[in-house]
Amino acid sequence: MARDLAKQRGWTSQVAEGAVFGQWNTVVGHQIADHATPTALNDGVLSVTAESTAWATQLRLMQSQLLAKIAAAVGNGVVTSLKITGPARPSWRKGQKYSGGRGPRDTYG
Repeated sequence: MARDLAKQRGWTSQVAEGAVFGQWNTVVGHQIADHATPTALNDGVLSVTAESTAWATQLRLMQSQLLAKIAAAVGNGVVTSLKITGPARPSWRKGQKYSGGRGPRDTYG
């Protein structure tokens, strides 16, 4: 019934995209889901953030297998490629004694 309503209203692509995020644990398995999180889906490109660079590398090696699992779960064409990134690098620009830099320079010759 819900699928028929989504089909009538033209929501099938949005429902499929939501299924990628909602069913992530079951689609990729608990071991991968514990270490990687989908963050965005734009134009068929699913962005996945891994908890470490080692997991990001491992997921890049498994990319074709992950795409096959996602296609089997939510349908072909919903996710066409993966963009796998590691964690954000730590910023060293913080602390009580941090100054904002040297400011603008004289570039007038």
